[in-house]
Amino acid sequence: MNSQILSLLVLAGIAVFLILRLKSVLGSREGFEKPTASASSQTRSDRPSFEVIEGGPDHDIVDHVPANSPAAKALAQMKQVEPSFSVSEFLSGARGAYEMILMAFERGSLDDIRQFLSPDVYDSFAEVVAAREEQGLTIEAEFIGVRELTLSNATFDTTSREAEITMTYVGELTSAVRDRDGTIVEGSTSQVKRQKDTWTFARVMGSDDPNWQLVATGE
Repeated sequence: MNSQILSLLVLAGIAVFLILRLKSVLGSREGFEKPTASASSQTRSDRPSFEVIEGGPDHDIVDHVPANSPAAKALAQMKQVEPSFSVSEFLSGARGAYEMILMAFERGSLDDIRQFLSPDVYDSFAEVVAAREEQGLTIEAEFIGVRELTLSNATFDTTSREAEITMTYVGELTSAVRDRDGTIVEGSTSQVKRQKDTWTFARVMGSDDPNWQLVATGE
């Protein structure tokens, strides 16, 4: 074996060694696999979201309430108890809940939404519906949409783990009140009106029941 062949074998051995060394450090990927998360990123994702507030902004929170506000702290505590909780997903659900509850109240169909109302709110709604029925009044309403949606406050009781989130809505709808004869005595079926409501939803974080209940209403 001459010296030239020997040199080539030595260089080939070194190349194989370097390739194996790089694979052990960098790993290997095929196709469009996602990059392997580093240890530091895995640690950050495993931490409760309230720690992210301290080390950097949690946009799921600060996109909706001011950073370091009492509401932001409360939301972070909710996420600490229930890591799967998402403020953005809650707002999406709250938007749908507004239409569902409001229109059920207008129609007097409270049984459809009973599970989403606290006993006090249900009783209050039921009294209004009963008073309308006694007077022979019916409401013809059509929901147009939510023009504004704001998370205005949030609180969290660390002892009971009960969370409360207050939402402010500006909704658009048509609403007409008809008497027994079907005559419109208030409102209009064609004129769109804006309606502002402030609703507070509550839930025990970490519980098996995923439903938030409406516990307070106001303007």
